[in-house]
Amino acid sequence: MSAILTISNLGEGRPVNNRRSSDYESTTNDDDGDDPPSAPRSSSLNGSRLISHAHLSTSFFYILALFLFSRMLTLLPLSLLYLLIGITYSSGNGVNAVRLPFQVRTSSPFPSDKFSLSKRGLFSRASGSIIPVQNTHNAEYISNITLGGRQIPVLLDTGSSDLWVTGTVPNTTDLGKSVSLNYAVGNAHGDIHTADLEFAGYTVQDQAYLLVQDTSGFNMDIGAQGFEGLIGLGPNTGSTILDEVDNDTGNSVLDRIFSQNTTSSNYLTILLNRLGDAADNINGTLTLSELVPGYENVTSMPKLPVDMVHKLTDADQHWQVYTDVNGVIGPDGQPIEISSIVPSAPDGQLVVIFDSGYTLPQVPRAMSDAIYGRVQGAIYSETSEAWTIPCSQEVNLTIKFGGLEYPIHPLDTSSSDFNMVDATGNPVCIGAFQPITSAFSLLGEYDIILGMAFMRNAYTLLDYGNWIKDSSVDQDDPFVQLLSVTNAAAAHQDFVKTRLGGVDTTGSAANALLPTSQMQHSPISSEEKKQKYEEMVLSRWPYILVGCLVFVLLVIGLVVWRCCVWRKRRAAHTAKTAAVMGISTKGLGDKGEPPAYPLEMQNSPSPLLDAKGASSYNMNDPYEYGGSVPDSSASLHKSYSMDDPYEYRGSKV
Repeated sequence: MSAILTISNLGEGRPVNNRRSSDYESTTNDDDGDDPPSAPRSSSLNGSRLISHAHLSTSFFYILALFLFSRMLTLLPLSLLYLLIGITYSSGNGVNAVRLPFQVRTSSPFPSDKFSLSKRGLFSRASGSIIPVQNTHNAEYISNITLGGRQIPVLLDTGSSDLWVTGTVPNTTDLGKSVSLNYAVGNAHGDIHTADLEFAGYTVQDQAYLLVQDTSGFNMDIGAQGFEGLIGLGPNTGSTILDEVDNDTGNSVLDRIFSQNTTSSNYLTILLNRLGDAADNINGTLTLSELVPGYENVTSMPKLPVDMVHKLTDADQHWQVYTDVNGVIGPDGQPIEISSIVPSAPDGQLVVIFDSGYTLPQVPRAMSDAIYGRVQGAIYSETSEAWTIPCSQEVNLTIKFGGLEYPIHPLDTSSSDFNMVDATGNPVCIGAFQPITSAFSLLGEYDIILGMAFMRNAYTLLDYGNWIKDSSVDQDDPFVQLLSVTNAAAAHQDFVKTRLGGVDTTGSAANALLPTSQMQHSPISSEEKKQKYEEMVLSRWPYILVGCLVFVLLVIGLVVWRCCVWRKRRAAHTAKTAAVMGISTKGLGDKGEPPAYPLEMQNSPSPLLDAKGASSYNMNDPYEYGGSVPDSSASLHKSYSMDDPYEYRGSKV
């Protein structure tokens, strides 16, 4: 039974490459023997050595800066480094945010005559592209596609972007590329093929899809569950197949349909029905570029802008919007105050994803506890990672979008579809709003996944807008519109009739909520704590990256400034030393000019000539002379050392 509640990881989206990136390391060469900046070099005064030394010093500081940067990077989780290094690459073994809801019971595929699609030519469409949707135990919503001439029942998933099918497809072409998609119930591996596709009255030629011929990777019988594939209805950027094919045939089904039908708006609508509710008269329906009759008012509802993820992680883009401030109203009629993990989210607002691939909505653990933790008799199952409550307990929940309230039917806030019993054998119901665990967003891109249990309460319009690049009509930003189909008062009567046999006991003491002080809290696993820590870091990776770059630039700027100051001090020291020696420093090293010596004054003895007027300079070493200069008191013999031209030794002669 726990497998029923297993949800795959949407938060990872398309993962980084399997190849690992090694830790950054920085090494420096041994010292080249140069003196520290404070010590003047014992070389010529033309300045070339000063410049060379400055370059060496700057290189040293650059290496030091890189070393410090690499050490700082080691403080970040390695998964962040993988993301930053491999984010723009895809892997053939990637996981593409696809989920597969595991169901309670099996069901046979619905009759093909009821859901048949007549074949039409390219660019054609039906007069009213309304697609019937089959509900399997409130856990799967299935429709038919025709691929290569074969009719195939597939799950409808607004949370992913790829198409895959099992079995044999006629008139198909193998592209020779393999890909694997991981699910909560196993692994789908196969080759990418192309075949003509019919969906919603449209025909798309050479549509790329994954053909899964071996289903042993699943821990369930796919066909016995009533479907033989899955069609992703999410943004094109989430497609793993597109990464492998890298041409138009690899685009998602809806991207290709909307691109070839450029004169219509790029939207789909989805209306999900509820089984087990005698008062429910909704027929499950999906439409493309038109509305379900009777629900046209959806276009008058507030347009909820899609919250766009960072471009570097657009593979994780979903149909996600903001709630209103304090937009989740709990069973006691009060807002459930939860802080968003999305760094850019406004205060008091949460980011939610509309995902028809999830049977049970995923919410923050504190929110799930606030919904079910005050119910008398509630028990949290660590095996199923969900709350169980008495089926007689009415739990009311409302979510607000765009200033409007969207009440959730009490038959959806707790589910009796799983046939669960407690330790005494009495039936219990699953709290549908599960604590988010495996689907937790490590990148901090969303807080809540609103799956089927919410989407049965609103007619949903998803407008792709400018996600479709070739559209000539619809170039607005993507948005979502919701039309509530649940009336709170009528829903209460439905609950009483369905769960309580027509006798309203919802106001009894046994069904009263416990005081807040007695609210139960579900345990947090060590793995979940680790995820929360990683999310705190990974969700802020743009800020961390910018901070690292700023740090490096500051270090480099400091190094350059320090070198400039040192060179000025060195030049000043050189000029001062030359002045003491009576040597001009003009042009030293600037243009390769030789040193300039001061002219001798007229009628004054030259220190450069001996008493006979002969030069004592050695042409092999013009900086050394051995002459003596008469002195009234004593003669001073001067000699220079090439080891240090700034020093001279004198002796009385």
